[in-house]
Amino acid sequence: MPVVNRFFSARLAGALLLLAGHAAVAHAADDFRVTYAGSMGVVMDKALGPAFAKAQQVNYQGQGQGAYGMANLLASKKVVADVFVSITPGPIEVLQKAGLVDKALPVASTSMVIAYNPKGKYAQVFDAIREGKADAQPWWKVLQTPSLRFGRTDPVTDPQGQNIIFTMMLAGRYYQQPTLSKNVLGETQNPQQVFAEGGLLSRLEAGQVDAASGYESATRSAGLPFITLPDEINLSNPTLNDSWYSKVSFTIVDAKGQQKTLHPQPLVFYAAVLKNAPHPELAQKFVQFMQSEQGQQLFKQNGYGQPKGGAI
Repeated sequence: MPVVNRFFSARLAGALLLLAGHAAVAHAADDFRVTYAGSMGVVMDKALGPAFAKAQQVNYQGQGQGAYGMANLLASKKVVADVFVSITPGPIEVLQKAGLVDKALPVASTSMVIAYNPKGKYAQVFDAIREGKADAQPWWKVLQTPSLRFGRTDPVTDPQGQNIIFTMMLAGRYYQQPTLSKNVLGETQNPQQVFAEGGLLSRLEAGQVDAASGYESATRSAGLPFITLPDEINLSNPTLNDSWYSKVSFTIVDAKGQQKTLHPQPLVFYAAVLKNAPHPELAQKFVQFMQSEQGQQLFKQNGYGQPKGGAI
């Protein structure tokens, strides 16, 4: 090849590489990141996220984790995102104290359930409870079976880990069984029961546990059977908060080593635009999309209830 041609070929290759680099930067700049409570993986990453990305022609990126753990990562700026979707107000309050959130809007709701493995050795027992058969054992008695493996999430980092404790405490009051919570859960942080939120239902499906705490929304999304619980126990009804839910509480040592007394909060999902969002306009649009008719339909299809209450 003549020297001149080699020179122009090299220049052309360099220009193409430069253009490719600019394209890659532009592509990355379009990434839109949503962080959310780990139980929301299916609805966020398979329904809401892709639908919004298609409509807005952006690259959706979802990241789920226990809501308190995610809130602390966002507050410390170890993770930067456009939107945070939490269950219960607690994790939102972490970000409000950090100055990263002004307000959060309710976008969906759910309730606590007991999920179980449809192929496990206790499946028929739970099926009988679910079907309301006359000879079925109470669900809380079955969970006290010594050989039954029960799974839940970490109460230090995840609201669901706290909510199953509240559920069992409320069940003890409701069924007049003072030792129910202790008999089912053991200690507050029981290493034989506690798993990461994102993998809990997967462990249930794989047969590593026989039954597990769950949100009805996530359990329906996973296609797993579950036992429904009365409103007095399942934390779904905001009107019961002052008269009933508030009667229980427990103390825990948080990730910073500080002792905290926790109280139940109704199971409402809240969405907030972060003040350091790389794409604040898209973030606002995503929150609006979750509240829209299409967004609410996608929530419903994945087992979520309508939003309850007002902004926080």
